[in-house]
Amino acid sequence: MNTGIVITRYARALVLYARETGQGDAVCAQAEKLCRALTQVEDLERMMLAQDVVPGEKKVQLLRAAAGEPLVPPLERFLQLLLTNGRIGLVRLILRDFVDAYRRSIGIRKARLTTVSAPSETLLERLRALVKAQTGDEADIEVTINPDIIGGFVFDIDDYLLDASVSHQLDLIRAQFIERNRRIV
Repeated sequence: MNTGIVITRYARALVLYARETGQGDAVCAQAEKLCRALTQVEDLERMMLAQDVVPGEKKVQLLRAAAGEPLVPPLERFLQLLLTNGRIGLVRLILRDFVDAYRRSIGIRKARLTTVSAPSETLLERLRALVKAQTGDEADIEVTINPDIIGGFVFDIDDYLLDASVSHQLDLIRAQFIERNRRIV
């Protein structure tokens, strides 16, 4: 079976289960924590993927430890289901997909704003209002500071990317210059 389909099906199942139990927000918060841990802690995801090196129950214990707090029952049962079905290696991808799907189901979209310096609260409010007007959903904006973009901003939400950075504009000018000079030679 296609891995993408498996990930999506498990994520949707967890969304439904978390909402049925009324603990969706808690499951989402812990799933985000686990995703961060699996991304940031070297070798943790590799251990999840290892078939013969780490026994299954140890993998769940590692995830419990990575959460830093007792797992809420729906998430605990879901991890056991992944273990039983041999899908624990896909846990980071499934949880990331779950977080996105759960947020969409409650009307929140994840956005990323990259700027050279910290944006004003007024700008963030205007962006939230723009997202609300265009989509009807609230925007959870993660701010990233990156001096490499020189100026301007990059705004990324769902599959939409607005790159109004100076570095991007310079890249476009450079590409046009190279193309025009190629024609001359």
